[in-house]
Amino acid sequence: MVNTEIPKHYTASPSSICVTPHLTINREATLDLDSSNAFEGPEKLLEVWFGPSSSKLPERTAPGGLKAVPAETWKEMLDLVNCKVLSIVESEHVDAYLLSESSMFVFPHKLILKTCGTTTLLCGLPMILEIAGAVAGFPHVVGDLKAGIATAATPYRVFYSRKNYLFPDQQRGPHRSWRDEVKSLDRLFRGGSAYMIGKMNGEHWYLYLTEPNTILTPPATPDSAGTRTKFLDVSPIQAEKFCQGFDGMSQQDETLEILMTDLEQDNAKQFYLDHASAVAEGRFFQRAREARKDAREHLGTLEGSGIDKAQNEDAYDIFSNTSSDNGEFSLSDDEQPFPEELTTEGHALGTVVSENSGLADVYPVSKYPDARVDAYLFTPCGFSANGVVPAPYGQSATHYFTVHVTPEPNCSYASFETNIPCKQTGRETAEMVEQVINIFKPGRFSVTLFEAKQAFPEDLDIGGIPDAKFLEQRKAAMASRMDNIKGYRRVERIVHDLEGYDLVFRYYESWDWEGGEPRLGEIY
Repeated sequence: MVNTEIPKHYTASPSSICVTPHLTINREATLDLDSSNAFEGPEKLLEVWFGPSSSKLPERTAPGGLKAVPAETWKEMLDLVNCKVLSIVESEHVDAYLLSESSMFVFPHKLILKTCGTTTLLCGLPMILEIAGAVAGFPHVVGDLKAGIATAATPYRVFYSRKNYLFPDQQRGPHRSWRDEVKSLDRLFRGGSAYMIGKMNGEHWYLYLTEPNTILTPPATPDSAGTRTKFLDVSPIQAEKFCQGFDGMSQQDETLEILMTDLEQDNAKQFYLDHASAVAEGRFFQRAREARKDAREHLGTLEGSGIDKAQNEDAYDIFSNTSSDNGEFSLSDDEQPFPEELTTEGHALGTVVSENSGLADVYPVSKYPDARVDAYLFTPCGFSANGVVPAPYGQSATHYFTVHVTPEPNCSYASFETNIPCKQTGRETAEMVEQVINIFKPGRFSVTLFEAKQAFPEDLDIGGIPDAKFLEQRKAAMASRMDNIKGYRRVERIVHDLEGYDLVFRYYESWDWEGGEPRLGEIY
């Protein structure tokens, strides 16, 4: 039997209780939303760390760290970014904010902010530093308005990245070019490193990061040589500490990002409101039909009357009857009317799209029963979802994934990002990538895998093979698998061996790709 109600494992379900992640919906922000103008799908991604892990917060930090900051305070910061909060999933280890333009995740020790369209993400960064110091209690520089110094917490480290824009001339503020973005970040932090990964005249990806124990630019010292760009300089001991993760648990800091363009258009229709509503209506009436069949079968058994089995077992096309005034399924007074929430944008249709597209199967409830997904479908099209996924086996950690889709033909784009370690899922990275691209069917896509290195004692053996050698062999096998994604040719592979981190960028095109060149035009 098909159920069109919001499942219990989704946060919009009324069965969610206080011991599970809790959903709060901002009804006012959801009014009059229209995604038709949010054509710049590629997001700006900012991570600001104020400590190496949630279990190693500095002294005098408020209990809960950044999670102690009220939602209203974050909303004021997001006003500077030009986006609104649609809903919030609160959990023990992370609060997931679904935004009108993408997502924000707040951990005790770090904040992740991802925004699309013409949002001005970096305009919110100074206030993030101020909130972390003044409200969350992280070590900070006390502001002095007369000297032009703002209150600002000292971050542990900062990461900022994005794909090349589709329409760079539409961007605002510091986001008109990568050069301006780097200048904006350099005004706040000393010793940042800026990279462009990929072809300048093709698909590429930008990254800016700071060293551990980042130093704020103000107040400037007299002998300052100004801002500079250089590689990370983090000792193996620091890197190993950084990789310890939550509560001292050995955990890999790993972020996988899949950025997809030129989506197959027939497939992309599932992210339009009209299509999703038709799917929901078809399922709704199919459920009604199956309920009547069950009732007739039970009635036939009770009365001893035969029922035409062939008629009951006939195949039925759920799309053949989707109109509410259809004769066969005309509603009687005692039948439930088609729910209005399945005809308008919002979380209900977001759940329908999540299930119908296959996104709900990426981290299935059968394996992650405590996971919570907050999905939203926009008018007339567009889709966003946040997932909060507790670590299995009672481990005290919670990870996230986030999905955003702009399906319009002239600017189609989808992104998938997660920090759930592949070893936790029991799948290789290539398997995860294939599952995601099979959902969206892009003409082209890039994959960035950014992970902290882990140090292992040299005397550890696995089957007689030194552990380091075993890991190198396994890494080589995984790299080979990533170079052979079914239906696509790997065009580019770039590896950055940073001290403390490995960064791998790959770019793919489908074998039957017949499109044009990537959109360019940014000022470098």
